[in-house]
Amino acid sequence: MKLTKKQKKQIVKYGLAIIIITIGLITGSIKKEEILNIFQNETTVQTEQTKEIEGKYLILEVVDGDTYKIQYNGKEEKVRLIGVDTPESVHQDKSKNTEYGKQASNYVKELIENKYVSLEFDVSQTDKYGRLLAYVYLEDGEMLNEKLLKEGYAKTATYAPNVKYVDQFKVLQEEARNNKVGFWKEDVF
Repeated sequence: MKLTKKQKKQIVKYGLAIIIITIGLITGSIKKEEILNIFQNETTVQTEQTKEIEGKYLILEVVDGDTYKIQYNGKEEKVRLIGVDTPESVHQDKSKNTEYGKQASNYVKELIENKYVSLEFDVSQTDKYGRLLAYVYLEDGEMLNEKLLKEGYAKTATYAPNVKYVDQFKVLQEEARNNKVGFWKEDVF
């Protein structure tokens, strides 16, 4: 088995940690409780840092600003962005569709239609409608959910348990609102 550079660095890192901890235990300068805290914190950080971002999936169609059709595992699936909501443009109740919804949809079409994106899932991978729930990453690595908030094309919409980026999203929305960016210019939301 051949190890990657990252794996080799982790082995060295953990080896050094074990040596330091052993010396600390022998000399009495480290207590068992401190060691447990160190490893629990390290495990949490490693889990967050290594969260897999799946990708590359072709965007087949932009349904509206926050819902898309992709080619996923050999079949067409709908993806709904986590944590954001754009104005309606294709709602069954036509009275709910707005010009702003069309603008958001067109903005997203320019960004992703017929392009590849990566997906990051949170706690629940699907919603009650069977749509995939995801954070979508553009080819340049930027998260689309964040971009829509920054540019004022979306507002936050939080549904537990998918709340990984809720605090970031609130900050981005507040900045867009305060700077009157995008739809916040006209107080659409």
